[in-house]
Amino acid sequence: MNISFRQLDAFIKVADNGSFTRASDKMHLTQSAVSGLIKELESTLGIVLFDRTTRQLSLSAVGRHLLPQARRVLNEMQLFENEASSLTSLAQGQVRLAVSQFAASSMPAVIAQFSKAYPDISVTLIDCSAKDVLSHIHDIEVDLGVGTELSFLDTEDDIHADLLYELPFCVVIPEEHPLATQSEITWQDLLASQLITLKGPFIDQVTAELDEKITAHIQQAPYKVNFMSTALEMTRQGFGITLCLPYMPEVIDWVSANGLQMRPVAQPVRMRKFFIYQRASRALSPASIAFKDFLREYFASHFNDLQSF
Repeated sequence: MNISFRQLDAFIKVADNGSFTRASDKMHLTQSAVSGLIKELESTLGIVLFDRTTRQLSLSAVGRHLLPQARRVLNEMQLFENEASSLTSLAQGQVRLAVSQFAASSMPAVIAQFSKAYPDISVTLIDCSAKDVLSHIHDIEVDLGVGTELSFLDTEDDIHADLLYELPFCVVIPEEHPLATQSEITWQDLLASQLITLKGPFIDQVTAELDEKITAHIQQAPYKVNFMSTALEMTRQGFGITLCLPYMPEVIDWVSANGLQMRPVAQPVRMRKFFIYQRASRALSPASIAFKDFLREYFASHFNDLQSF
């Protein structure tokens, strides 16, 4: 069986664009050339990849099943080319990175510093949910992922995780709030205050192993928003108090400059861990190794103060 790179590329382009015409524009080929590549692939495989009518082109049931695998194979082939070229020098190559929400906030500064040290290495960034970080790694769309701990990671045999840093959960309160006078703020203390929380897995991480009454109070918060910037501004405007991670020095500075306090919550101190993820079965390119080492050094030097915040 002889399947070519161009045939797989044509299959994916036609599937994504739903048209031979649009796919041919993307590939800079004639429509008949793209149609010929699809026919060759179908003949080689002995299957029909697309259902064709006079008005519509759509993936067949078999085509839908094979499309994700075709993407992986094409990504592997492209990765092979990239890694082969990057082996000519440790200072050249490409790094593809996926990061989850909180990690994404600090990543532009990391990439900027890395680019100064390695100007010939290109770093591309996808910001996504923590779960999608692993999907991008599985599909070989990225080399490395950075995100929070994932409860289902034990079932992912081909994912390797290295601890990057961990941060304490904090509460952000106005300076005139009654809790601001306390030397220590506990989770129990939050029961008397109206909360602003983030939607999604953030709440699950906050409430893990907390008392049921405290968990219910957090989960039933009257204000649930998508972005930390919204929660902080609502706190400044007096809607309530919010839970936060000291994930960026700029956030701490903003809190202080706007008449707010950020304080760790005790009894117990809850930490959120962030990891570097990669495929366990695939060796990293020299460029990716250089970036991974740089990540560790960067967060070791920049987040020490935050970890003991």
